[in-house]
Amino acid sequence: MASVDSDVIELAKELISRPSITPEDAGCQTLIKARLAKLGFNNEPMVFHDTTNLWSRRNGSNNADKESPVFCFAGHTDVVPPGNLELWKTPPFEPTIIDGMLYGRGAADMKGSLAAMIVATERFVKDYPKYHGAITYLITSDEEGPFINGTTKVIDALEARNEKITYCIVGEPSSSHHVGDVIKNGRRGSISADVDIKGKQGHVAYPEHVKNPIHLAMPALAQLSQTHWDHGNDYFPATSFQLSNVNAGTGATNVVPGHLTALFNLRYSTELTDQIIVEQVESILDKHQLEYDIKWTFNGKPFLTELGQEKGDFLTAVSEAVTSVTGSSPKLSTSGGTSDGRFIAPTGAKVIELGPCNATIHQVNESVSCADLDKLCDIYYACLKRVLVKEDDQ
Repeated sequence: MASVDSDVIELAKELISRPSITPEDAGCQTLIKARLAKLGFNNEPMVFHDTTNLWSRRNGSNNADKESPVFCFAGHTDVVPPGNLELWKTPPFEPTIIDGMLYGRGAADMKGSLAAMIVATERFVKDYPKYHGAITYLITSDEEGPFINGTTKVIDALEARNEKITYCIVGEPSSSHHVGDVIKNGRRGSISADVDIKGKQGHVAYPEHVKNPIHLAMPALAQLSQTHWDHGNDYFPATSFQLSNVNAGTGATNVVPGHLTALFNLRYSTELTDQIIVEQVESILDKHQLEYDIKWTFNGKPFLTELGQEKGDFLTAVSEAVTSVTGSSPKLSTSGGTSDGRFIAPTGAKVIELGPCNATIHQVNESVSCADLDKLCDIYYACLKRVLVKEDDQ
């Protein structure tokens, strides 16, 4: 049975107690830097505007840059706002354990993962100080927010100096029922649009003098919502189009509005590209002879880490690490929203997401099992060992 006062739980509580609502870090990275510095990591803070980031690295040997993999733990210290405080069993930034569950904002997303990563690294470096390759950390305080000055900017800085990540575990809460039952080995792409469809305002009693943008837009929006974009593939479901906002009108019943605005999003598979989506959407709008302005937001391209056939394949190693701790084989999935893995994967890194259960993330009374966090620490340790320790070193 897991201890509720283990090293992992105590560190998780320290992190949760810091109210790091996006983009505030609230001292979380200061705590992390101190723990990593004791292990010989070189801490490199990277602050971009309102966002605090950390890139930290420890080589296991003098020739790590030349011949061995760079293993990265990626995560975020920021959390979403707690919401209605009256609905919380306990204050969201006062971590509390009830019946083996650790409550607090960020317990599952993702301060628990950060604690498990750090304690696993401490134990691993103690056991294998001369491992092959390098261990790195990429931590941001802007994952839950606009994601402009966080991981994407750190990756830009690393790419500019040709510093590469080989393998990356993002500590997002990937599990469904118990820790390690799901590994996210990819994510769909996400593209959003804000379209302004133009009409001509006027009195409803004089239709000859107006152009009603609501009437004009509806056939086009209906076609977009009913379009079959692709069939998906073995790893991804079919692309999904969803309208999230439609607004028009002055509030009066006798006025035809001059504009209709609509917001929509597509979560797309590797069968499409953002360029294809833009062309198809705009061709539908043009077909309906609409006068419009459209603003596109490219949230991230799809990425996928496939199972390899070679010995020591990363996804195989992580899956085996999970099984060695839990006794069960994890399911591979690309479901859910986006993560900062979308910024890391385009560099050529193999990226997976592995963390605790996601049942309460972003909710009131967010919580995580203490036992699961201790198991997660063991899984991360096993991953480090399988990737960075050669057979003759064991």
